Amino acid sequence: MSKQQRLGKGIGTLLGGVDVSQIRKPVEYLHKSVVTPDSGDSGSGSADIMLIPIDMIEPNPFQPRMSFDNEALEELAESIRSLGLIQPVTVRRKSPDRYQIISGERRFRACRMTGMEEIPAYIRDANDQGMLEMAIVENIQREDLDPIEVAMSYERLIDECHLTQEQMALRVGKKRASVTNYLRLLKLPAKIQHDLKVGLLSVGHAKVLLSVEDPRIQELLCDQVIKGGLSVRQLEEKVRKFAVQEEEGAAAGQDLPEDYCRMLDIVGKYFVNSISLKRTSKGKGSMTIHFSSDEEVRKFLKALEDSKL
Repeated sequence: MSKQQRLGKGIGTLLGGVDVSQIRKPVEYLHKSVVTPDSGDSGSGSADIMLIPIDMIEPNPFQPRMSFDNEALEELAESIRSLGLIQPVTVRRKSPDRYQIISGERRFRACRMTGMEEIPAYIRDANDQGMLEMAIVENIQREDLDPIEVAMSYERLIDECHLTQEQMALRVGKKRASVTNYLRLLKLPAKIQHDLKVGLLSVGHAKVLLSVEDPRIQELLCDQVIKGGLSVRQLEEKVRKFAVQEEEGAAAGQDLPEDYCRMLDIVGKYFVNSISLKRTSKGKGSMTIHFSSDEEVRKFLKALEDSKL
């Protein structure tokens, strides 16, 4: 039994034994005109739905989506073969016999796969900037772009449509902080951006990696996340420890401030063994006193008491 037959049987059971083959199919666009090169301005600037020969339509050059899932397209094409195209695409007129996709390129591609000769479409007036803005906003609002595609879409809106981050946030219905965080993803090394695109890394992990300045360390940490299946919290802990080690390492090669040297000289008089002191560039640190007997501690304590500290 085919997948379609099983699906039909399941629906029939759900509807109480109704023969699904007798269920009315969606109404076709029977009362709309087919746009042809000699049909004048029919449909120009109209919100009405027109049937347009598919070979008169071309993809959107401003399409922000970089890749289309072939398996998902096949499933959509199968649905269109069975039920027709329920949601028309939106196009703009380029010339009397050429139209360009504004939104609905997945549906357009799936229709071509079915061999359809005409597809229903809304015709809208739009210049290049309007095309870009509408295509990007429509795709972002569908929320099925990968994080890097979203970030690059935001960047294009800013650069090519001359929008500020605040204006763009209003266009796409997002908080400005969210827009800023996505744009920051484009500062990551290409390798990490690729891992984000293919889903090996989450946006949460990427935000943590952005707190590390060295791209080489970013990539090493990214590899650890992928190989070790680290959570965002575990990565945060690794980055925190790395930052502490980095500060301590940087401080190790620096001369201590004069006050620290005086303190080591004074305290060192009371202990035979060494005193170790660690200080970060931000002034944080620790001092460890190594003593060889209780007598050393008593002498040091008496000196503190005598000095009335």
